[in-house]
Amino acid sequence: MRLMVAMYCQARHGRAGGVCAECAGLADYAERRIERCPLQHDKPVCARCRVHCYRADMRARIVEVMRFAGPRMLLAHPWLALRHLQDSVRIPAARS
Repeated sequence: MRLMVAMYCQARHGRAGGVCAECAGLADYAERRIERCPLQHDKPVCARCRVHCYRADMRARIVEVMRFAGPRMLLAHPWLALRHLQDSVRIPAARS
């Protein structure tokens, strides 16, 4: 997530080599929510998740970042992009 936020910030806010305070806060928020996710290892990608970890306003910001950075990940970081695609087709384990 931090990498995608950094890509977004660099392109949208002109920050080379770092992220602005607003984007850093977004990345910190996303990291905290992912760490506290009740599904942990069985968590699917956010678009397919049945539990929404983010507040509505933060979710909208994350979606904006993902829509921007997601397609660019294929060129900038192909291995990470392929792993994300693999996770997106994975069927999460059923909870008992």
